[in-house]
Amino acid sequence: MHALKNKRILLGVTGGIAAYKSAILARRLIDAGATVRVVMSAGAQAFIQPLTFQALTGNPVHTDLLDPAAEAAMGHIELARWADCILIAPASANTLARLAHGFADDLLSTLCLASDAPLFVAPAMNRLMWQNPATVHNCEVLASRGVGFIGPGDGAQACGETGSGRLLEPEDIRDSLIARLQQTDAGDRATPDTRLLLNGQKLLITAGPTREAIDPVRFISNHSSGKMGFAIAEAAVAMGASVTLVAGPVNLQADPAIRRIDVVSADEMLSAVMDNVSGSTVFISVAAVSDYRLEQVMDQKIKKSQDQMQLSLVRNPDILKSVSTLEKRPFCVGFAAETENVEAHARAKLQHKQLDMIAANHVAQPGNPVFGSDTNALDVYWPADNGHESIPSGSKQQVAQALLLVLARQLAASDPSDTDASGKH
Repeated sequence: MHALKNKRILLGVTGGIAAYKSAILARRLIDAGATVRVVMSAGAQAFIQPLTFQALTGNPVHTDLLDPAAEAAMGHIELARWADCILIAPASANTLARLAHGFADDLLSTLCLASDAPLFVAPAMNRLMWQNPATVHNCEVLASRGVGFIGPGDGAQACGETGSGRLLEPEDIRDSLIARLQQTDAGDRATPDTRLLLNGQKLLITAGPTREAIDPVRFISNHSSGKMGFAIAEAAVAMGASVTLVAGPVNLQADPAIRRIDVVSADEMLSAVMDNVSGSTVFISVAAVSDYRLEQVMDQKIKKSQDQMQLSLVRNPDILKSVSTLEKRPFCVGFAAETENVEAHARAKLQHKQLDMIAANHVAQPGNPVFGSDTNALDVYWPADNGHESIPSGSKQQVAQALLLVLARQLAASDPSDTDASGKH
């Protein structure tokens, strides 16, 4: 894999026990084809030696802003111009605060101010530090300026506690960085003009099919691959949103920056959605949820003993309507896969489920497969003035970005916090 071939990455390492992972990260970036130069803060040097990074990268390690030898040639400006992107991993709470307030009294913070290269941070700190309102505010400030966040993850921490704030694994950071840079370079999912369109939004997205058990070896499901929902989740992250993705049984990998919850059945998906809807500003129901489940699941495999078999089915919960009718709910976006009368059926669903927006596709058009394919086309409808916009056929990544552009415009025209159970703003 040489996804980072010819990329010049400036790796910033700041103080924290997670700094040891940065050595592995440097190696993984180089394995992917990147040229890496390392800048270390004073705190980082208390945990790991510069010589380690010099040996791994083959380049001198930079530590001092006021280095007479380097600054004779304006070394910090040279480094800032050299970088195709800056990645700070780990990024401590102190580093996030300094970046948010524009400090420039050490080499790393000065480089960040002096560079127009994309800046990504991989936070690492104690869970309470990560949740502190000061840190939350600093992250919001940085995100509003286009800084990309990679993580943090959840798990055991060096302090002995467990929670959010753990540095992602080096391979996950590398893969997320590759995805973000590809999005910017190719323009498939986000461009510099769209990177902040969903900044501050918290999206809850469902994707994929559900499976409803018949017996221990059989189930009812559908053809959904989950590709559209995953594409929307990744495009939303690239546009600055915080994303939780509730995924049915699919064989797909998600950007590590996405908080992913895996489920199987409709009941499990409903439970995960209702557990996470509080605080979400947008809910996008992309999943193809099975409409029915067995009234009684068999404990043992049903034997093939008769020519005919009848199954008694009952309705599954309507996840989208369960969210859209909450007293305090997010902006709700539905999906409609239709085989005929697409607009009529989509608008009926829009009204019946009290939605703010719906995206419909014609799944029965000859030569235009949707389920399992890498392409799609959508017609988007919303209540105000019988609004409608067509998104032409393209890759699901391109269609996802176009859909989120429509969403961003609708969000700008309404205040989701004022949405009540009637769907009015």
